[in-house]
Amino acid sequence: MVTSIIRNARDILNRVRQFRRHESGSTAIYTALTALPLIFGVGAGIDYSAAGAAKAKLAAVADAAALAAVDHQDITGTTAAAQTTAQNVFNAEAANLPSVTINNVTVTVTDNATDRTAVVSYSATKTNTFMGLLGIPTTTISGQSTAAAGLATNINFYLLLDNSPSMNIAATTAGINTMVANTSAQGGCAFACHESDPSADRQGNPGGVDNYTLAKQLGVVTRMQNLATATQSLMSTASSSEQPNSAQYQMAIYTFNHSGLDTIQLLTSDLATARASAANIDVLEVYRNNWLTQANQNNDTDTDFETAMAQINGIMPNPGLGTPTSTPREVLFIVSDGVDDEVSHSCSATPDGNRCQQPFDTAWCTTVKNRGILIAVLYTVYLPLPTNRWYNNWIAPFESKIGPNLQSCASPGLFYSVTTDGDISAAMTSLFQQAVATARLTK
Repeated sequence: MVTSIIRNARDILNRVRQFRRHESGSTAIYTALTALPLIFGVGAGIDYSAAGAAKAKLAAVADAAALAAVDHQDITGTTAAAQTTAQNVFNAEAANLPSVTINNVTVTVTDNATDRTAVVSYSATKTNTFMGLLGIPTTTISGQSTAAAGLATNINFYLLLDNSPSMNIAATTAGINTMVANTSAQGGCAFACHESDPSADRQGNPGGVDNYTLAKQLGVVTRMQNLATATQSLMSTASSSEQPNSAQYQMAIYTFNHSGLDTIQLLTSDLATARASAANIDVLEVYRNNWLTQANQNNDTDTDFETAMAQINGIMPNPGLGTPTSTPREVLFIVSDGVDDEVSHSCSATPDGNRCQQPFDTAWCTTVKNRGILIAVLYTVYLPLPTNRWYNNWIAPFESKIGPNLQSCASPGLFYSVTTDGDISAAMTSLFQQAVATARLTK
């Protein structure tokens, strides 16, 4: 169509020249002169329309290039690599546009603490088909596209799990009732304590087994079993979460009891391996009541939170921003019923000799948080046992302070609690997701 318009315009110009030699052609001249603006207007419209179409296509190309720089894969690389990706996408797509010459394209990629922004600016010329007859051979086209996305945040999680005997209480009300009903010789005990020589305590269980074995025989699920299962599930949640976020989550798993840390899994990015290791989480095995080993009568001082915190603080490195150009964020993930039980000569609670039972000392929590490390705390609520003399003497006086004390240990917004009959797995997942969100937002 454009070619025919140009040919017709040339024919009209030739005829005008011929009609100038004949008076009889005056009417035709006027007609031709009137038609020329219309023809040039249509031709100019066609050129402008083609330039507009080219601009729209270039805008789409620039959009694609900007989005490529913040794509879920490229966002894990450096800004220089993302810039190269965007430049290559633009050049490859723009090369397919007919009669368009790219004069300049500039890609700028910038990161802040949580986001990456890519700006693609370009200028080009579109060859004119008709307006070139009037001395306007090209039309200039320019534009800019911007895309932004949240940066992937790489996070190291250090799980610090209380596996002292008090954590192995039956997980449900029904389970507690079953354990109490089947331990009448002990006065009714809801704890599935694990002993290597239960016969020494003469607990009165069938076959002389300890409460740990008795619970298994009765089909009673304990809080510690649920914690192991929940930790395995958390590894799967972390694995599925890191993929759409283009992040890398590494996990380390430790339990703590009378002497600080026991290693379940060193820090690893292989979350399948971490999940397999989590199956080994179990309650501390003691020799018998009041005896840690046959040679160590420790009066059941089996929960030393402060030593565990000092040790984990020495393991965790200083955190970075977790961005591709920085070291990972660090999150300490604590699960506990919050009661210290250790040998101490300075005890704020009423001491039983050198035995101190009290809420955790949170001084180490402050030390860890001051390093920029986030602390997430899941409080497995300490179950009140008003019919139990030991509970009434030693735990009841400070029981109401346990939860608030643990909450003060946690970073803002990273404290959850789960009670008897509660879903530890769901609570751990919620706390994990909140920790990820907090880590992404915290500079």
